[in-house]
Amino acid sequence: MTPARATGSSASPRPPVAPAPHVSATDAATGGASDTATGGAADAATGGTAGALTPAQGLPSRPRTRRPRSLATLIRRRRAPRLVPEPPIEPLPGRIVHVPGRGEFFLRDSGGDGPALLLLHGWMVSADLNWITAYDSLRDAGYRVLALDHRGHGRGLRGPAPFRLVDCADDAAAVLRHEGVDRVVAVGYSMGGPIACLLARDHADLVEGVVLCATAPDWQEPWMKRGWRLMSLVRLELGLFPNAAWRASLRALGLPDESGTTWAAAELSRGSARDIAEAGRELGRYDGRAWLAELTQPRAVIVPVADTLVPVRKQRELAALVGVVPREVPGTHVAVTTHAEPFLEALLAALADVGAPATLQAR
Repeated sequence: MTPARATGSSASPRPPVAPAPHVSATDAATGGASDTATGGAADAATGGTAGALTPAQGLPSRPRTRRPRSLATLIRRRRAPRLVPEPPIEPLPGRIVHVPGRGEFFLRDSGGDGPALLLLHGWMVSADLNWITAYDSLRDAGYRVLALDHRGHGRGLRGPAPFRLVDCADDAAAVLRHEGVDRVVAVGYSMGGPIACLLARDHADLVEGVVLCATAPDWQEPWMKRGWRLMSLVRLELGLFPNAAWRASLRALGLPDESGTTWAAAELSRGSARDIAEAGRELGRYDGRAWLAELTQPRAVIVPVADTLVPVRKQRELAALVGVVPREVPGTHVAVTTHAEPFLEALLAALADVGAPATLQAR
């Protein structure tokens, strides 16, 4: 740009260019999102030079540097960490199981001839993310450990039909029958709880006991229903920016960018945005209060006492409905990961409660 010249008989020296303006804390924290939120209204009104000094003020006029205007650009500004997504613990052997007439399913299977446990994971996550801290200890306690990725989650089945909890229970039953597993204890965590109960109700010949962890008999609370109405936004965000959205969520929980959290974000991003959103809506429709007391198998309930995602009173209500005294453990909704040792102790005790005690001493 050509410098502006002063009027009069002689030109005065050009004053020095002013330093760049101070970046506010808001802009630093949001990467310029505050400007984005206003849609650049000031720039539009002034031809893109809002805030620039004019020739009349004695300084050269220059256009203001524009900040990114799209959410995608803002997210891309934070580069993904150059870390290999390594699981923090070696998972159990896994394989694809093709069930003719139903599809392909991803199954972890420790093998062995001990009592069989079927671990059913929660909403949004995969079997590995939910259960990786428990795999080895349960296997070492003498159990045959099986863990299935639900449809639309992790490496689970992808299909055109909308996500339904009863279909997940039917999937589990089909895989067990295909693998020749006669009887299991179904261990359900969070969303896995309703699936375990539906499996016990609809396929009672396969289930010899049920352990329900961090779960509820229904998700009908008013504040929960408000959350389920936001599933379209969840689908949009996960569909547009799957890995970046998950990494941002993990950072918000205070987890650093390292191999373990990079692996967790990669594992979460395996899920189908459509199915995860529909699974949230399906949880909002689930209500087992009318039939849970009719389950014939032995039951046990584990309650993390600081859980805020599934209210503790709802978990205790579940225990009362199925006629048991709950085993309470420290920790929040992710106690299986953050308080793995006391959770495992409670799980082994709960398995003994339902008639499937450990056959070996867990290490």
